[in-house]
Amino acid sequence: MSGTTPGAGTRRASGPRVRDLRLIPPAPRAWPLIGHLVPLVRDPLALLRSLPAHGPLVRVHMGPVPLVVICDPELTRQALVEDRIFDKGGPVFDRFRDVLGDGLSSCPHHAHRRLRRLAQPAFHPDRLPGYARTMTACTEKVTGSWLPGQILAVPTEMMSISSRTTAATLFSNSLPAAELGQLIADVKTIAGGLFRRMLLAPPLDRLPTPDNRAYLRAHTRLRHTCDLIIAERRADRTDHGDLLSALVAARDLEDGGRGMTDAEISDTILTVFLAGTETTAGTLAWALDLLARHPGIEQRLHTEVDTVLRGNPASPADLPRLKLTERIITETLRLYPSAWFLTRAVTHDTHLGGYALPAGTNVAYSPYLIHHRPDLHTDPETFDPDRWDPERPQPPRNAFLPFATGARKCIGDTFAMTEATLALATITARWSLNHLPGQQRVRPVLGASFGPGRLRMRATPRWR
Repeated sequence: MSGTTPGAGTRRASGPRVRDLRLIPPAPRAWPLIGHLVPLVRDPLALLRSLPAHGPLVRVHMGPVPLVVICDPELTRQALVEDRIFDKGGPVFDRFRDVLGDGLSSCPHHAHRRLRRLAQPAFHPDRLPGYARTMTACTEKVTGSWLPGQILAVPTEMMSISSRTTAATLFSNSLPAAELGQLIADVKTIAGGLFRRMLLAPPLDRLPTPDNRAYLRAHTRLRHTCDLIIAERRADRTDHGDLLSALVAARDLEDGGRGMTDAEISDTILTVFLAGTETTAGTLAWALDLLARHPGIEQRLHTEVDTVLRGNPASPADLPRLKLTERIITETLRLYPSAWFLTRAVTHDTHLGGYALPAGTNVAYSPYLIHHRPDLHTDPETFDPDRWDPERPQPPRNAFLPFATGARKCIGDTFAMTEATLALATITARWSLNHLPGQQRVRPVLGASFGPGRLRMRATPRWR
C-alpha cells in the first residue's frame, strides 16, 4: 500500500521508553507556540489533504501539544483494530466525553465490549423494517409541507428530517413537539461547538464566553430531558418498539444478566441522537447539492426512483433495487465523511509505521484524508457514484471508512445507510432541488461533522 513503511505494523515497543516524537516528520507552516492552530482553524481540510505528501505519519501541533496524524489506510486500519492500545481519547474524544459521558462511541476499551453487547439488540436486523417505515414517514411529513417554488434552507430541512427520524426511532411518541424542538436545537448547539472547543485547551474552554455558556446550557438541558424520559420508560415497562425500549430491556448474559444503568442508557441515547441527526442531515444536504451540480446523474436517479417506487412511499423492500441511490449516498460519504477527524490515545508504548509511540501519545486519523488521496481514489475530487459499481474496479479495502472499522465500527452503520437511502429516494421522487441563480459553491461548516453551510435551493415539484 502506498505510503506504508515496509514491514511496519503495530506492536509493543521494546527497549527504553521513547518520548521523543521528533523523528516523525512535522507538517510545514507551524507557528511558534501555537503550532498549526492557524491552518487548523482557517482551512483544516486543505491541511489534511496536504499531509500524505510528508509520510505515513505526520506530526501536527495543536498549540504546544503534538498530535500524530495517520495518513496511510493500512496503518489507520491497524490503529482502529488495535483499540486496546489505541484507545478512545485525545482532543476530539475528550470533548465528546464532555457531552456523551462514557457512551458507546466514547467509552474506554475496558467498558466497550459490555456496552456493545447490550446495545446490539436495538440495532438487530429484525427491528430495521419498523425503523425504516418510520424513516419514510418522517421524510414524507417534512417534504409534504414544501411548496412549489419555495426556497429551502436545505441543511435545516434535512436536520428536521433526521432529527424527527432519530427521535421517533429512539423515543416513539415520548416527546411533545415543544420538547422535541428544544432537544433538536440543543443537539445543533453542541455539534456546532465541539470543533471550536477541541481547539481550546483547558481552562479556555471553561471561560464564560457566549459560545461556552450556550454550549453548557444545551448540555444540561439535554441530560435533563434524557433522564426524565428514561425514568418514565422504567415506570411504564411497555415495549414501544423503539430503541429506548430495547436499551431498557437489554440484559448481558455474559455479565450475570445485568442490564444498563440509567447513566449508561442516557449516554447511549445522547450518542445515538448526536450521531444520528447532524451526520445524516449533512450527508443528505451534500447529496442534494451534488445532484444539482450534476444534472445527468440527477436524471438517472429520477428514472430509478420512478421505476422502483411507482409513486409509492419508499420501503425496505425497495432497497435492493435502489442501487444508484445507494451509490450516491456512498459517494457523498466518500467526499464528505461525517466523522472527518478523530483522535485516539496510546495506552502502552508501541510502534506504528516504523516509529515508536510512547504511552500518552495523541494520534489522529481522518476518513476525509484517506478518501481524498489520489493514489487510492481516481480523480478524488470528482463526484462519481459509478466508482462504486461492482462491475468497476473498486478502491483498496481500507480506503473507505466512513463508519470506521474493527470492534468499534459504528453500531448504526446499516441504520444510517438505510435512513439516508430511503430519505433521498423519497425526496427525489417528489421534488427536484435547484441552486439559486448566481449561487456560489457552498463551503463546509466544520463541527462534530460537517455540512454544506448556508445551502439554499428552490424546490420544484416533479409532477407526472
